[in-house]
Amino acid sequence: MELNKDNMKKLMGLIVFTILVLVGIQRMDMVLEGFSFVWRIIFPFVLGGAIAFVLNVPMHFIEMNLNKLMKKSVIGKKISRPISLILSILIVIGVISLVAFVVIPELSVTLIGLGTNIEKFIPKAEAWVEEMFRNNTQISNWLNDVELNWDKMLESAMEFFRSGAGNVLSSTMIVAKTIANAVTNICIGFVFACYILLQKEKLHVQSKKVLYALLPKRKVLSVLYISKLSYKTFASFVTGQCVEAVILGFMFFITMSLLGFPYALLVGILIAFTALIPIFGAFIGCAVGVFLILMISPVKALAFIFLFLILQQIEGNLIYPHVVGNSVGLPSIWVLVAVTIGGNLMGVVGMLIFIPISSVLYTLFREWVYKRLKNKQIKDIV
Repeated sequence: MELNKDNMKKLMGLIVFTILVLVGIQRMDMVLEGFSFVWRIIFPFVLGGAIAFVLNVPMHFIEMNLNKLMKKSVIGKKISRPISLILSILIVIGVISLVAFVVIPELSVTLIGLGTNIEKFIPKAEAWVEEMFRNNTQISNWLNDVELNWDKMLESAMEFFRSGAGNVLSSTMIVAKTIANAVTNICIGFVFACYILLQKEKLHVQSKKVLYALLPKRKVLSVLYISKLSYKTFASFVTGQCVEAVILGFMFFITMSLLGFPYALLVGILIAFTALIPIFGAFIGCAVGVFLILMISPVKALAFIFLFLILQQIEGNLIYPHVVGNSVGLPSIWVLVAVTIGGNLMGVVGMLIFIPISSVLYTLFREWVYKRLKNKQIKDIV
């Protein structure tokens, strides 16, 4: 290699990078602490970007239709953006409020009834267990000897609270500080999201200018293509997943109401929310529903499992392909892989975001493979 000026710069950059990597490996604790500090600073803005992305889905639809209605009005075009933003915020707040006003009263009634049902269920369960193990004298004698000493349990609970009373004040302060930080981050993120949505075209142009100033034109075009593909994939996934969850929740509410199942409204809303988690979400709602119904009638709980399996098959084979369709463009096996990896790394949030991320990577890799095959003039592989 010729040691000219450009090569010397590359060599010096490689040396500096190697030194930084070695120092980072040796002081990994400081590196992680630094990343944590930076993340705490930028988190409100990352949250604002996520809020802006979610709000932009209904906002884009509303603004597009408003512009069609007021296409000849100059003032209409100017006010369509803030009106669309306000309507989108009101829609989100309305949905959350509706769910809260429906779920919270229903949940309070359910919890009160659940306590009574559990008291009635325990003697039935004990009688059922005794009947099952009647021929086994050893287990039967052990069940007869089991007694719950409520006074001793209450005394143990009071002793636990007395011993932990010294930590109550410090725990309260920590919780209050955490809540205050969360509220502050949400407020900053919401304001930042509004700025993004009101000036998204201007920010888009500014971002393109920065990219063209820093990178070659070919790389800029690649970055813009990946960004467009990512937005389209994420928007399609969010929209389709929400619509599919609402349809599934209504299906459960209507069928459970017609068949006389208890907790129809609560279970329907619960399944609609948990269905936002791909693959595993609806089963979480099913487990909670089975537990609630089991306290009233084990037969109805078993029937609810069959109902869930039937509706799940209808949703998976008929509704989901038509509502979500091929918008994500990811085969089922890779959806399962994405959900599993995302759940292990980031929990529920990872399950939600890893599917569109995997879809983008899958699309880019597929295009690269087809391009390579075309360059090698390879066709009709079976």
